[in-house]
Parts: sequence; structure tokens; C-alpha cells
Amino acid sequence: MRRRTFLTSTVSAGISGSLGASQALAEEWKGRPRSAIPTPALLLDLDAFDGNLRVMAEQCKKTGCGFRPHAKTHKCPEIARRQVAAGALGVCVATVPEAEAMVAAGIRGVLLTSPIMESGKIARMVALAGKEGTVLLALGHARQVERLQDAAAAAKATVDVLVDLDVGDRRTGILPGKPALELARRIQKGKNLRLRGLQAYAGHASHTVGFERRRKVSRQALQPALETRELFAQNKLPAAILSCGSTGTYNIDSELKGVTELQVGSFIFMDVDYRRIGGKSGDVYTDFQPSLTVLTTVVSTTHPDRVSIDAGTKALDTTVPHRGQAKGKPHLSYSPFGDEFGSVTSTKEGKLPAIGERLEFIVPHCDPSANLYDRIYAMRGDRVEGIWPLAARREFHGGT
Repeated sequence: MRRRTFLTSTVSAGISGSLGASQALAEEWKGRPRSAIPTPALLLDLDAFDGNLRVMAEQCKKTGCGFRPHAKTHKCPEIARRQVAAGALGVCVATVPEAEAMVAAGIRGVLLTSPIMESGKIARMVALAGKEGTVLLALGHARQVERLQDAAAAAKATVDVLVDLDVGDRRTGILPGKPALELARRIQKGKNLRLRGLQAYAGHASHTVGFERRRKVSRQALQPALETRELFAQNKLPAAILSCGSTGTYNIDSELKGVTELQVGSFIFMDVDYRRIGGKSGDVYTDFQPSLTVLTTVVSTTHPDRVSIDAGTKALDTTVPHRGQAKGKPHLSYSPFGDEFGSVTSTKEGKLPAIGERLEFIVPHCDPSANLYDRIYAMRGDRVEGIWPLAARREFHGGT
């Protein structure tokens, strides 16, 4: 079965059918060597993945801050289960299909961080809110409150919500302070809505280059959120949750008194884009190790200055200016060469790979790279330990 059609064939049968197909495929592949995997393929180094998860869990345990990892990074129920087993409060999601996939997989505490306005999407989220603590929604506008309350009342359901704050991204959410307070009061009036606290994501801080500069930007962004949480408390409004943070600021925001959980995502995979921001100890961000790679094959060596591989724009993300980096071969450089092909060149000191040789590339940006595939080959050393399906990719649902 082709890589890109593995899950498509099971979507009509629902999540359970998809899981059954994936389990059968995983059993078939278990123990096979890396050399047997058809390329291009998405690989996960389980040793690096386990280490990354352990670092995050230990940081949160040390600081007393929870973490609710963002599943938009991986869209993978098996990864979500492992995150929860490591101590995560649940997962964040960016789309309604992601929420449905995670709930269907048995994950509770699913926070939809993106606003929704369409009646169909609202109804689907209300349908997931059958049990307390199953899902949370973030609201940043009075109209969102009104529509969610109407849908919840019609379904005789109660939905947990957070006030979504705009702390500098200028993308979604209401302004901190009095505007947020008024929105919270509106939520409190809704008989079918249960206010749980606030969300304050500072995406502009997460990729700020340089640790000290990043600390400054993040703390400036989150100060209004901390003050708004205190304002809620003064007005006897529920504010048990302040959900914020990112992979780039995990060891900054987790130390702030008042931040209760981190919306970290990329830490489990890491990518070229994140590694460039630098850490406490240097110019490369090494707190987490790259665990996600794309396995490719050299398919043409006609020209002496380059070779072609079977991984183009459909296999390696091109939404960031940085390109995939050849694992263990720093002398090689990759550039997309069409939908299905990539071009690989070498420095004068290095040697170009031979035809049929396999190369692994650390992904440029992990979220959209994962979205290009329907499965992850989970590797323990050189052997396949499992095949994990990626659920709720946008192409399966015609959008979000």
C-alpha cells in the first residue's frame, strides 16, 4: 500500500478502522531493518524522543508547572498517549479534527487553542464535551461566547472554556486587563459554559534568537497575562489555569509564578528552525535532540556537481527559509528540486553520495513536515519498533 494512501483508505471506516489497519501494518513491519523502509519516509528515533520527553517532564516536575503538549506538532494518538503517561495534563490541538482524533484515542484534557466560528465545528466540539475535563475551548470574542453558549444549551451540555489573551502575536484573543475581565463575566453568565482560566500564547517569543533576549521578550509578553489572572482572582472569577509557553521558552515560562501549564509542541521532534535560536550554553539549541528525520534515496548521479534524491516539496517542508540538514553529513546541502525530487550538493572537502545511497534529513519545521505523511516509522536503533498513524491531517477533512 502506498505511503500517502495508507490512512486515506480507512478514513471512511472511522478512527477505529484506521487504528486496526495501522496495528496490523505495525505487526507486519516490527523488527524490519531501516534498509527495508520505502522512501521517502518519516522516521522517529525513539531513544531521542524518549530523552526529549524526559527532559520536559523533569523540568515541569522541578518547577511545579504542568504541561499540555501541542498535538498539532505530531497529530499522532500514540505520541499523545506517551506524553500523558509521562505526566502531561492532556494535549493541545489546533483543529476540530485533531480534537476528535485525540478524544477518540482516549485522551482527556484536550484544549482547542484556535478560535472557531462555524456552527458545524462548534457543534462537533460540544459533542465531545460529554464528560467533565474531556475538552476545553479558548474564547477571545463575545460572539464566540454567544455561539458556544447557544450550541451547548441546545445540546444540554456544559463546556469548559479559557479566555484567550492576545499578548503580542496580534493573531487571536482579546486584550489583557479590563477587556478580558468583561469577556470572562460574559462567560460566567452562560449557564452552559464553565470558566477555567486563561490562555496566553506568545508565539513571537518562542523563536527569538538568543536565550537572554528570548527570556526578556517572553516575560514582557506574559506579564499582562499574569496581571489579568490576578485581576480575575480579585473579582472572584475562576482562574485555576494559565496556559502558555512554548518549546523555546519552556525553561523560562515554567519558572514564572502564576503560569500553570506549558503548551510545548516541537520539543519531542525538534527541527532545524528551532535549533538556530540558541540555548543557555551556546548558539545551537541543544536542550532537545532531533528525533524526526526524513529517509531518502539517491536516485540520480548524472551530474558531477549534484545528485538527486526522491524527496522534494511533498516530502520536506519548505515553509521556513532553512532547509533539511543531512544527518551525520554536514558537508551536504539540500534544496528542493520539484514536487518529488531534491538536489544535494557538497562542499569541496566532501564527497557526493552514490546512486542508491540513503540519506536522512533533520526536518526544517516539524509541524508541516509531519503533515506531509500518514505514518511515522518508530525506530529503536536500526529496527522498526512500530508504525504510528498520523490522524487528522488536513487533506483528509477538507480543512480544519
